[in-house]
Amino acid sequence: MAISTFKNSAFFSLQQKSPSPSLNLYFINSSSFSINLPSKQQPFFTSFSSSSSLSISPNTNFTKYQLNPKSSKSIPISDLSLPDDSTTPKTLKSRLANGETLYGIFLLSFSPTLAEIAGLAGYDFVVVDMEHGHGGISDALPCLYALAATGTPAILRLPESNATWAKKALDLGPQGIMFPMIENPKSAKKAVSYCRFPPSGVRGSAHTVVRASNYGINDGYLTNYEEELLIMCQVESEEGVKKIEEIAAVDGVDCIQMGPLDLSASLGYLWDPGNKKVRQVLREAEKNVLSGADKKNGGAYLAGFAMPHDGPEQLKMRGYNMVSGAVDVGLFRSAALEDVKRFKMDLVTGSDDDDEDDDKPTDDKYWSE
Repeated sequence: MAISTFKNSAFFSLQQKSPSPSLNLYFINSSSFSINLPSKQQPFFTSFSSSSSLSISPNTNFTKYQLNPKSSKSIPISDLSLPDDSTTPKTLKSRLANGETLYGIFLLSFSPTLAEIAGLAGYDFVVVDMEHGHGGISDALPCLYALAATGTPAILRLPESNATWAKKALDLGPQGIMFPMIENPKSAKKAVSYCRFPPSGVRGSAHTVVRASNYGINDGYLTNYEEELLIMCQVESEEGVKKIEEIAAVDGVDCIQMGPLDLSASLGYLWDPGNKKVRQVLREAEKNVLSGADKKNGGAYLAGFAMPHDGPEQLKMRGYNMVSGAVDVGLFRSAALEDVKRFKMDLVTGSDDDDEDDDKPTDDKYWSE
């Protein structure tokens, strides 16, 4: 974290986050300071001398405040102009709880550049896909760095639903984790247990040194990780949709991700995901999830992929809470094919009037824009 410093001054960073704010202080001279820290109880006063530092539960955003080193008085918290909760970045879970419909993209290329572009483009989340993408944990990490730089939440989709993959993925610190091919409540309960430390689960613990806890700097990680992590179970088989209500009701399952392609294959329509029977089964499964979607009573949110015959707008209208509208590789494929097609068509239909057209205004943007 970059700290701005000036002569005879000090900066601290405050993180206003539930359940308790956190404060980092950095000093560059020999003066002493008295700081009034926020507290739900009585204000806490303390003094610090040069080269001191205090770090309490670091995480999320930083806001800088300049203090007067010459003052011997404590600074009232009201004078620090603390940001309100509306300035604090919201997690995927909190946004879903507020009724938002989130729009995302799947990243199969494992390109940090494309991950960064996706974040800058404004997607609400990016799923780094270790199930069908070529990469693993080491390849996913640079993508998480790129997404973090744009403030975009990352979800890691595992190649297999087991404790080892879950442990390694969660240690990277994504906001969400997606378990593929969940077919019954038992496998859903196992998935949740992979995300919880004992005694609530079986997740191996290295929280003092992994990225998820800011390498041990975030003292509040163990308190907050369950509340902040979005656990997604993918239902994508004929057997799974029969049990989807029970899967969605499992304690700890936050979201059901529908898998239309694998579902169509399971039903015998690999080459026809838009088949009437597939659509009927999918609609019934959707209704069964949405009928118990009150999270206060243990329901799950509904997430899905847009398809050529079933666009993101249709998914939103049917009540989906999370919609993935594109895949990075698919976007590039479509753009590349269209680019080549356009060029070759221009060669065939080229006109002798090209020189006359050069001076005409055009609405087309420069190709790199």
